[in-house]
Amino acid sequence: MFSKKPRKKADPLLAYANQVTTAELAVKHIRRGNHVFVGSGCAAPVTLLQALEAMPALPADLELLHFFTIKAFDHDAQGLSTTRLKHRTFFVGSDMRAAVKQGMVEYVPISIARVPDMILLGRIPVDVALVQVSVPDEFGYVSLGVSVDIIPAAVARAKLVIAEVNPNMPRSMGDTTLHVSRIHYLVPVNTPITELQRVPAQEKDVQRIARYIAGIIDDGSTLQIGMGQLAHEALQYLTDRKDLGIHSDVVSDAIIPLLENGNLTGAQKTRHPFKIVASMALGSRRLYDLIDHNPLFSFQPIDSICNPIAISKQYKMVSIAQAFAIDLTGQVCIDQFGGEFYGGIGCQGEFLLGAAQSPGGKPIICMTSTTEDGQVSRIRPSLLEAESATIARTDVHYVVTEYGIAYLFGKSIRQRATALIELAHPKFRPELFAKAQAMGYLSAEQTLHNLQAYPVEEEQTVLLKDNRTVLLRPARSSDAQGIRELFHQLSDADVYTRFFRHVRGLSDAEVERLCNVNYDNEVAFVATSGDLEEASIVAQSCYFIDPTTNLADVAYMVHPDWQSCGLGSALQACMIKHATMRGLRGFVADVLLDNDRMLRLARNSSHHVQAEKNQDTVHITIVF
Repeated sequence: MFSKKPRKKADPLLAYANQVTTAELAVKHIRRGNHVFVGSGCAAPVTLLQALEAMPALPADLELLHFFTIKAFDHDAQGLSTTRLKHRTFFVGSDMRAAVKQGMVEYVPISIARVPDMILLGRIPVDVALVQVSVPDEFGYVSLGVSVDIIPAAVARAKLVIAEVNPNMPRSMGDTTLHVSRIHYLVPVNTPITELQRVPAQEKDVQRIARYIAGIIDDGSTLQIGMGQLAHEALQYLTDRKDLGIHSDVVSDAIIPLLENGNLTGAQKTRHPFKIVASMALGSRRLYDLIDHNPLFSFQPIDSICNPIAISKQYKMVSIAQAFAIDLTGQVCIDQFGGEFYGGIGCQGEFLLGAAQSPGGKPIICMTSTTEDGQVSRIRPSLLEAESATIARTDVHYVVTEYGIAYLFGKSIRQRATALIELAHPKFRPELFAKAQAMGYLSAEQTLHNLQAYPVEEEQTVLLKDNRTVLLRPARSSDAQGIRELFHQLSDADVYTRFFRHVRGLSDAEVERLCNVNYDNEVAFVATSGDLEEASIVAQSCYFIDPTTNLADVAYMVHPDWQSCGLGSALQACMIKHATMRGLRGFVADVLLDNDRMLRLARNSSHHVQAEKNQDTVHITIVF
């Protein structure tokens, strides 16, 4: 019996032998004055770049043009860039940061979604394109692999296209193919594709921000996760969500657990359902192997991905942008900090705008409240002279730090400043508050009491007897307007039983006393209904500690439409639990004789209750 010998695979480049050359010979075709485009991200053509840098005599006035690169340019032991070339870049990443300081880089602040049109119109010149691609298939097509982004426009405009052909480059599906006839020189390489492995953050502040972000992402949402670390961290806290989708400029290894767990189905997407749509991948070999020949993924040019009209039609679109600084009016800087350029604009403007107009969409801006050393606040009275308002305050919706979440859209300057001061590190709040008053953002009468971190662990969602749900949470000073609106919904009788007098309105000082508390000897909770964008306060409670007795005076307000459904009992239980953990002996309250609802609430507290009748009131003591 004869055994069949395995057929030796033909060299995929054999048919294109006249185009095959070495990196050293290929770069010799680059002329003086050329504008040379370099492929992006983990697909940067490192071998070609090394050959170009190693040329004994560089062509005069050569300029490299790129979105951003990773580990494509070397640095010396002191961290200085060793590049000999001038660069024009749309994103200042780790490769370019030192080179910027050395005067080797021109940074262009522009939405990357606008760059393809600018290239095709010739307003951003491209003479040569250096890219990295997969091996050609039987039809002569290569794949752009893990980075499509602005490469198709650059290749279309370039007079000279040189491609590294790498068998390690995955064949991504979607609009990623390029016929070898459009490539002038093919340079065979067999090197690993650059990997960017994200190590889960250990910092508690980062983890807390990631949890906050995850907490406002609903089932069925479609996610854009951008370049920032915080967005990718947030994905690990979404393993209890259903039918999530991806429509993003970037994907990373962070999506893999969601895929394996069945969270990432794309079933609710209105555009490209059941597909992961992206423009580039920044990850490990594990992610690249998952992408290879996988029709689940659809890679598209960046201008197709970042069309704000298309984004807005996506159901529950969530965009997550990481910022470097924000001022008290809501102006956001995402490409500078302290006068230095970091990152770039990317396409966050388009995604934030699209998410804002998406049905159920959420545009989210996140950042740590301080620099890593804790010495500088990222929340400022005004952006610094060397910091640009990359995102206008008119387009800001959610802002997240480790101290909580603020919703700014449609809010006044006073409301914005109050909310953002609460998101700042406590040690910077007094200075921010004083500056806000000096700038006229806050009134001279307004006070700052709370200098503690927002206790997110004390938030709880409660199901009431009528199957409605409310969020019980600690009050913030930014709740003032909501509490005033709650007050005006109360009947005259409810107002009298709460304040023991006829009150037509609450002064600013009276409202502040109900929410702007220090959480030392003053505590307040609110119950809210609805999403954060349109949450309304339907109940409020507070207690004030008498240190001589270790008892606290307690009071409640409940919207008429939310009475007799168990909300009062839920608030009382929440307050008692909070007070008990602080070691209080109990609560006291003076209640009108005819306030049956409050008397019944006290008796039902399941604790020892004492009642002392006076002329027209009852003095209640609840002992824990």
